[in-house]
Amino acid sequence: MADTPHSAPRTPKKSDGVLVIGLGRFGSAIAATLDRLGQDVLAVERNPELVAQWAGRVALVEADATNPEALEQLGAREFPVAVVGVGSYLEASVLITGNLVDIGVPQIWSKAISTEHARILQRIGAHHVVLPEADAGSRVAHLVSGKLLDYIEVEDGFTVVKMRPPKETQGFTIAQSKIRERYGVTIIGVKSPGIDFVYADSDTRISANDLLIVSGHADLLERFAARP
Repeated sequence: MADTPHSAPRTPKKSDGVLVIGLGRFGSAIAATLDRLGQDVLAVERNPELVAQWAGRVALVEADATNPEALEQLGAREFPVAVVGVGSYLEASVLITGNLVDIGVPQIWSKAISTEHARILQRIGAHHVVLPEADAGSRVAHLVSGKLLDYIEVEDGFTVVKMRPPKETQGFTIAQSKIRERYGVTIIGVKSPGIDFVYADSDTRISANDLLIVSGHADLLERFAARP
């Protein structure tokens, strides 16, 4: 027998909304942020305590998403994007992801807690698998190891960082410093104190108090950031 949703949410626009399943720390952060950004969100949670905690804050129903009939009742197949935030319970995570694959949700993002868990989710059809703790740990490791103030790995090693300028660039234009030729990275923007962010060109002059937005391969960026 299907686990029927217990509370009726405000009706989201399913055609361009996001279905978020699981309101733990990961799922609730996604649901709250999307809602704050004006995105239509429907959250699904089976734990009555979490349902009570989030009631009235986001559009929410109490249901067991491991049951495919419950997902059908929610109209899950009408959402273009679904996020499975139930990472701590591997069986539930796999069942929910599999249910979403079966009903043909176009984009499925699933949280994993290990590389083995991630591999299973990918094999059953999740389009994107996120390992929040591993990703956060890797990012923090890069941040504490040098001048990097922020670090975003995009794909296949290509990375964008925010960093302080090495001394050898201070007082010189990008053309004079020859950053790309010497280090293989590209300064794409500069933020000076009290001045709006500007996209960098060859004539952009760098000062000691600037923040640089730099792109390139992670290894090359680490080498550049390690300069005194």
